[in-house]
Amino acid sequence: QVQLGESGGGLVQAGGSLRLSCAASGSIFSINTMAWYRQAPGNQRELVATISIGEGTKYADSVKGRFTISRDNAKNTVYLQMNSLKPEDTAVYYCKAVAVPSSSHTPYAYWGQGTQVTVSS
Repeated sequence: QVQLGESGGGLVQAGGSLRLSCAASGSIFSINTMAWYRQAPGNQRELVATISIGEGTKYADSVKGRFTISRDNAKNTVYLQMNSLKPEDTAVYYCKAVAVPSSSHTPYAYWGQGTQVTVSS
């Protein structure tokens, strides 16, 4: 089984920065894609950024130039550096990993519990 644990959310003023972290733990054979999603009240969950082995990074247009996704493969951890935050970035941020558990040869999608990011104007 694979678990994801997120941290780093909080309250910040517009123009400020936050760094989210998400660590995968458990019996992991490999992790290909790691990603961040977010969901604001009344909205659907949307993709923020992904980082994949062999495919690099991708970003939603709304965060390009402000957010940076990175990963530490040795620690099975993905980060999201968020700069120049805006009130519309307020949401619960979720980490997702597409991982192959040690007990299987099949990749599965795993989700973290979410961390709240609130940007005040």
